[in-house]
Amino acid sequence: MSFKSTINQYRRTILTGLTRNIGKSGKIKNGIIRPQQEVRILISRPNSRLGNQLLVTPLVQELTEAFPNAKIDLFVRGFLSPIIFENYPQVDRIIRLPKKPFKELGKYLKVWLSLRKYRYDLVLNVTDHSSSGRLSTAFARGKCKIYNDVAAELQTQHADYLHIAKFPVYNFRKYAALFGIPEASKPIPSLNIKLSEQELENGKTVLNRLVDDRKNTIAIYTFATGSKCYSKAWWQEVYGKLKEKYQNDYNILEILPIENVSQIDFQATSWYSKEIREIASVMANTCIFIGADSGMMHLASAAQTPTVGLFSTTSIERYGPYNRHSIAIDTNTTSVDEMIAQIDTVLHNA
Repeated sequence: MSFKSTINQYRRTILTGLTRNIGKSGKIKNGIIRPQQEVRILISRPNSRLGNQLLVTPLVQELTEAFPNAKIDLFVRGFLSPIIFENYPQVDRIIRLPKKPFKELGKYLKVWLSLRKYRYDLVLNVTDHSSSGRLSTAFARGKCKIYNDVAAELQTQHADYLHIAKFPVYNFRKYAALFGIPEASKPIPSLNIKLSEQELENGKTVLNRLVDDRKNTIAIYTFATGSKCYSKAWWQEVYGKLKEKYQNDYNILEILPIENVSQIDFQATSWYSKEIREIASVMANTCIFIGADSGMMHLASAAQTPTVGLFSTTSIERYGPYNRHSIAIDTNTTSVDEMIAQIDTVLHNA
């Protein structure tokens, strides 16, 4: 582990300990918010990673349905949220911390102080293990606050309760009756970047320039950060078996990371873009996405593409790809041949 990673780990551990007892959900008076009124909501997820911000989209959809006249503000970090939530008209203000706070300390503090400018009917922290989320929920001015602590009874009721995309929605539903909203039993909304028809058409045009438009396309993403990244030898074996089984009936497209690296040494047709929504629009026109746990994996889910997430170090329970026909594979216990068989099942069922 690098020195920077070690410092960040200690920082997170200390802050988590200091903020664990900040705030308490549940002190919400019955009827204090009514579903049909114009409700001002703050969602706190001060994290800059693509995947973590995409995982907020189910909560935004849930709140929009519960409060049709809601205006939703997001407290985030970095520059991705305006792109991700571009087609969410209910998202109003996006309050953005700089991605590198120590390099822009003045701006960082100014953004934190700006939270006090606004009054909210409801403030929600997205995840229980974010110290910044708990602090910002406490610091913001709101009638009702949901800090999103783990609820043992909900964990017993729902096998998927701890999934990062579903956890805040289940917790919100617990309080729904206090707002006059019948508690929902339907499935949690899936990740959704809400691509427009024009974006989908543009994605199709881009894809058809790259591959044979008479075939469906399998998209692969061979990169991931840190220990989540599989070795070249592993990916070479996987790609060889994919090519052997599918090259006659499918195109195989490798989507490249910003680092412009390929664990299969660019053997497949490859494509790269800096535009998140363009990448999603191309993914949406493929029949399956295969890649390790990463922001790109969650982007494929948010593009509504059947997604095969590959996990070796991170938690499937918390981060597995979430949309229709998507699966997560633990590669520690699944052979490459078994993985190909599961991919085949997804291809034929999607």
